[in-house]
Amino acid sequence: MPRDHLPSAGRSADSAEAPFLELLAKGASADAYEQPVLLARAEGLPARRVAALEQAKLLALRVRTEIEGRRRREAELSALFETAHDLGGLRDLDAVLRAIVQRARSLLGTDIAYLSLNDVARGDTYMRVTEGSVAARFQQLRLGMGEGLGGLVAQTARPYVTDDYFKDERFQHTRTIDAGVQDEGLVAILGVPLMIGPQVIGVLFAADRRERVFEREQIALLGSFAALAAAAIDTANALTETRSALDRLGRANEIIRDRSAAIERASDVHDRLAELVLRGGGVHDVAAAVSEVLDGAVEFTDPGGTPVMAVEAARTGGHAVRHGDDWVAAVAAGGELLGALVLRGHPDLDPVDQRTLERAAMVTSLLLLARRSASEAEQRVRGELLDDLLDARDRDPGLLRERAARLHADLDGPHVVLAARLDVVATDAGQEAGTRGRLWSAASHLAATRHGLAAARDGGTVLLLPLGPGDTATTLARRTAKELGTAVQETVTVGASAPVDRLTAHPEAVAAAYTEGQRCLEALRLLGRTGDGAAAEDFGFLGLLLAGDRDISGFVGRTIGTVVAYDERRGTDLLRTLDAYFASGMSPARTKDTLHVHVNTVAQRLERVGRLLGNDWQSPARALEIQLALRLHRLSSDRPR
Repeated sequence: MPRDHLPSAGRSADSAEAPFLELLAKGASADAYEQPVLLARAEGLPARRVAALEQAKLLALRVRTEIEGRRRREAELSALFETAHDLGGLRDLDAVLRAIVQRARSLLGTDIAYLSLNDVARGDTYMRVTEGSVAARFQQLRLGMGEGLGGLVAQTARPYVTDDYFKDERFQHTRTIDAGVQDEGLVAILGVPLMIGPQVIGVLFAADRRERVFEREQIALLGSFAALAAAAIDTANALTETRSALDRLGRANEIIRDRSAAIERASDVHDRLAELVLRGGGVHDVAAAVSEVLDGAVEFTDPGGTPVMAVEAARTGGHAVRHGDDWVAAVAAGGELLGALVLRGHPDLDPVDQRTLERAAMVTSLLLLARRSASEAEQRVRGELLDDLLDARDRDPGLLRERAARLHADLDGPHVVLAARLDVVATDAGQEAGTRGRLWSAASHLAATRHGLAAARDGGTVLLLPLGPGDTATTLARRTAKELGTAVQETVTVGASAPVDRLTAHPEAVAAAYTEGQRCLEALRLLGRTGDGAAAEDFGFLGLLLAGDRDISGFVGRTIGTVVAYDERRGTDLLRTLDAYFASGMSPARTKDTLHVHVNTVAQRLERVGRLLGNDWQSPARALEIQLALRLHRLSSDRPR
């Protein structure tokens, strides 16, 4: 390769791989890969750079070898499939044998390829097809059993290879055979037997006019062509028997073609399923791959989504069963039914395709079990972290943050602790354990999808979920109760704490928040609101009794915070007016006497309060909460500073 066309080692100083990638892209010869290293040395580049280029060269040569190997295997498989296709439409035996010999010569890259057949009547073997031969005497050779390399292959039914025929003493050399080989100028010869069952019917050869070592893969490839040639010969012999036999063989060829296509489809789906498993695909990816290969609609259904009798028959028998125009394959593991793969609208299913559907069902069950195992492992880890937070066993903020990050959870943001419990009466301990297990599983799945944590605790489940934008503790509790109830098909009640944050710095807050959530849960159950979700803020002043930290300032702020802020901004006297109004039995006339103002002033102030607190501020329930908030605010304001 001219120097001007070589990748420069110097101008790609930042990447040792760049010059070799260019060579790979150009399909350069193996010798060209030495040039970047030689150029680097000639240019006096540092030893470290030269060493990097050496390493990159070795890697590039490995990639080149792999690429060439794959191309070669693709060409080999393509030739084999083309030959198999020729067999399916066999009309002229000589044409098929010529195609086999031509493809064998092309793929092995030899000077000549030829095929000989045994003559049972004469007890020898003769040339039938040659490709690349130039010597007439060689093309008309007949070899006795055991004579020459071909005779030895025909006699022993084993492949033989020689790097130099005339120097090889393993074969019985005869004047006739040696003269024919010499006329052709052959040196290296490979021969493999053509066999029908245990019987050798001939030999397929590949030969070069120079010394050569045939690799194991090349011997196996020629053996594959020999098997196809033997099949072609056997088919042709059968076609010559009688017309009735011809008709039967025609039908057999139809079956062979169908089976070949089915086997190809099975091989295709095997490769696709293996790829899906390796890249972590899901059950619906498996269904999609099988749909494409079987040319039909395949879908995965849950255990209850398919007729019970069909699924049970498939599981019991271990095979796909026909149900109307559909085929059903059970997806099961041990004694557990995980679902089914259903092939829709495909009543006539080839046995090979049926087995393909069954294998897909097996792969689906493995994927489901793997996903379940991974999910259970993650659930345990999430539960352990939440248990440590609840028990305050791990107070190292850095370690807590690191453990949470591995689970894609951010403990520094606002979170809500939720206590969830099933409201169902179990008939026995086994049923109770089962329902609790379903609740924990559903809660763990919910926590994983919401980047939170979940753990089984106190006969129920506790969750630590992040508070999203626009969410409140109440909305999160109600949504969680609904989602868990739907998942387990039972009534689930959820009590929530007030939002807590910076849990890595204050892990003890989780335990206090859990206590608050439990109190809300018990309050809901006592009030007959099972199946609902609520937080302390939903119970008004009763929330003070439920809240673990007695959030007085929070209660005051929620109840009369707007009035307090208005007074502070405007310098008005609305709080004092409210105190006097309630102390006067909600009478404006008595209120104006207490405040020593005009009654219209009282009316105006109360109108302003109504706009700040809402039109229902004088209802009995609201009035009670407002009076309590006023009292707490006054007590808080009177504390020594």
